[in-house]
Amino acid sequence: MLAQQLLNGVVVGSVYGLFALGFTLLFGVNHIMNMAHGAVFMWGAFAGLFAATMLDLPFIAALAIGALAGGLLSVLLDWVAFRPLRKRKAPEFSAIVSSIGANLILLSLAQQMTATRVMRFPFDTFPIRIYEVFGLRVQLLQLVIIGIVILMVVGLVWYLQRTSAGRQIRTVAYSESTSRLLGINPFSVNFQVFFLSGALAGVAGVLIGLVFNSVHFMMGEPLLLRAFVVIILGGLGSIPGALVAGLLIGIVQVLTVSYLSAGLADVVVFSLLFLVLLARPTGLFGSVHGGAARVARQ
Repeated sequence: MLAQQLLNGVVVGSVYGLFALGFTLLFGVNHIMNMAHGAVFMWGAFAGLFAATMLDLPFIAALAIGALAGGLLSVLLDWVAFRPLRKRKAPEFSAIVSSIGANLILLSLAQQMTATRVMRFPFDTFPIRIYEVFGLRVQLLQLVIIGIVILMVVGLVWYLQRTSAGRQIRTVAYSESTSRLLGINPFSVNFQVFFLSGALAGVAGVLIGLVFNSVHFMMGEPLLLRAFVVIILGGLGSIPGALVAGLLIGIVQVLTVSYLSAGLADVVVFSLLFLVLLARPTGLFGSVHGGAARVARQ
């Protein structure tokens, strides 16, 4: 029973980590707390659902459309809500307020379009196969989710470390003024960062929608709160920290629901955050140099 719940926690936690990865990337590079990240996650899930139901596309295509929709929506948010503030050199708090407004607009649009209904993926979107492994009931979907998260995290790290575009992102994260002196255009870097952030959220939205077979207009709000816990627990701007903290939160949440009470899940999660910050104020993988320095070194 315990091993089965640990497996379930790893699956849920890996998606939490993927969602928080885009959140922490955006914060580490642009110093923005994007409060509309949950709405991007939600619209990515709806895009994948639309692809699977209306277009009758297979799982991989629905996942790709969810990623594309999340990435493009995130870029649109940058153009509308964040770029004008950067041009005016507005304080960071202005970006938070602007993203809250954008989040409310996106939520209201989704609420009106769906009439607050909970929508579900068709049962044939992904084959239901269950394997017995050392006494554990392992679903094929669980294995695929873990594999997708691993591939996306490895791909993101490779992109940041091994490509010219990734090195530009790390340079802007370290110092935007220095990047300008080196001939790097911060606007093109911002486009990449917002698209990557939104694409990760879109993929996470489709995966969560499949895991719980539930897509609705408020599905991103609880995850946004947990994303705060994940990036603080893992360390601001830390990519490995976001993944490890996401796994930890997922496991703790599933074990709490299974052995204590669903109502205590958030109590236990935030208590864990409190205890970790007492021991390590910068988080598990954080540093005193902040999130930008973390991304720049990754």
